[in-house]
Amino acid sequence: MQTPSTERKVLLHAKEVRRTMERLAYEVIERYGEDAPLALVGIQRRGVELAKRLKVVLEQRFGREIPLGSLDINLYRDDWTNRDSQPQIHKTWIPFDVDDREILLVDDVLFTGRTIRAALEAILDYGRPKRVELLVLVDRGHRELPIHADYIGKKVNTSLQEQVDVYVQEQDGEDVVFLSEQG
Repeated sequence: MQTPSTERKVLLHAKEVRRTMERLAYEVIERYGEDAPLALVGIQRRGVELAKRLKVVLEQRFGREIPLGSLDINLYRDDWTNRDSQPQIHKTWIPFDVDDREILLVDDVLFTGRTIRAALEAILDYGRPKRVELLVLVDRGHRELPIHADYIGKKVNTSLQEQVDVYVQEQDGEDVVFLSEQG
């Protein structure tokens, strides 16, 4: 579980997280036809859980299986040699051919764009997708790279001293998004 800060404000409570994920799923449904070669790839850790939730809604609507993968970007990070601690490596699992496939990359928070840059690099190690789009639960701004999300659950203007913490039921015991001062 992420370490909570002292001052926290709830950005999304459980019901709002659920409704936001449903809305995002329907935005994806509107953009893609039922026969699109769509696959979901969640970024470890919480992006994987959000991708699993999207998969359920999309499969119900499309009436077919939507491939799902998980991606650990830690070895692709451009700052891992500067970090005080060693990165915790999670599983990367892409059980489908990414060539000529529409990939929907899913993450919890979009901040500087460096995680997404690393994810794109990692995906390209598996092949050449037709297109990669990005879906995030929260976009907090402060991009350092020219990266944007195609689907955004909630856009929040933050300061660099603030952080956004996403908790998901599957890993943290509850669905909630907090905005807090870094401390």
